[in-house]
Amino acid sequence: MKIGRAQMILIAGAVLLAGCKKPGDVVANAPSQQDATSHASDFVSVEYFDPPHEQQIKSRMSGAEAQPLSNGLLAIKQLKLESYGEDGRLEWIVSAPECVYDTMNDTASSSGHLQVASGDGKLSIEGDGFLWRRNAQSLTISNRVQTVLESEANKIKL
Repeated sequence: MKIGRAQMILIAGAVLLAGCKKPGDVVANAPSQQDATSHASDFVSVEYFDPPHEQQIKSRMSGAEAQPLSNGLLAIKQLKLESYGEDGRLEWIVSAPECVYDTMNDTASSSGHLQVASGDGKLSIEGDGFLWRRNAQSLTISNRVQTVLESEANKIKL
């Protein structure tokens, strides 16, 4: 029973993290500032649904800072990913103090802390160290993983 829940949680996390920018995504930048080393602050990347819902935001990735690294890597500080349904309802929020996004391999990783929360607040997951693989649609949280499911009566920790 716990294995089934863990698999469900990993799938949910992968869906949420699918909001990371991939090559070709449309990027809408908030007022940003760049210095000579291409450091950006207050950035936003938005992905929209396919027609007929092309006006609806599918996901939004934002960060307080982004720094290009070598070989297609991007260091992101104060990462926040939001995933929405076609009806506009918030489905998931993922946040991490920092991560490295590999634009060539469509992966994001960090040894730092990660928090995942459902839009309705009834499910939350957190842990230290993660690897997200877009193509495999998988999220691995490696250490000190804690999951909380909230029922009408109380919270259940897994």
